[in-house]
Amino acid sequence: MSVPITLIFAALADPLLVGLEESVATIISVAIFPPFIEEFSKIFPLYYRHGETQRSIMQLALAVGLGFGFVEMITYGVIFGVGILPFRVLGLLFPPASTAIAAYGIATKRPLPYYALAVALHFLNNFLAITDPLPIISLSILIVGVTVWIALSLYRKTKETFTT
Repeated sequence: MSVPITLIFAALADPLLVGLEESVATIISVAIFPPFIEEFSKIFPLYYRHGETQRSIMQLALAVGLGFGFVEMITYGVIFGVGILPFRVLGLLFPPASTAIAAYGIATKRPLPYYALAVALHFLNNFLAITDPLPIISLSILIVGVTVWIALSLYRKTKETFTT
């Protein structure tokens, strides 16, 4: 469900960039739109879960994020010709972790700050990928590592209490 939502919103957002300078349009279409669209589309199905515990919402988020990351890896590898190994395999860690961060907000009834955190991390990762201020691999690994660490820290805080 998350991938079609992403594709629909991306198709609606891209025409908004017509007439902008190419570098500005690239930053907006790669670093600004995708974090908002993708993080929303990954957690959207989790809003309609009933009878779930905080922990099970986080586990569902990890599964959704992993599935999204796998589709993204295949898309970049097959359609865009980006090498799958090793960079895109590392990219399999980011979507589940960022989805888990946003899902923690759903599980604890505070979705906005955790969605914003996931979007900010996603923006930073994408922005660094296109601007390359330093050797990009080290910064990307750092962002992915921080995102995974935050997700694991939040997962440890969850309980087996039911959300209503």
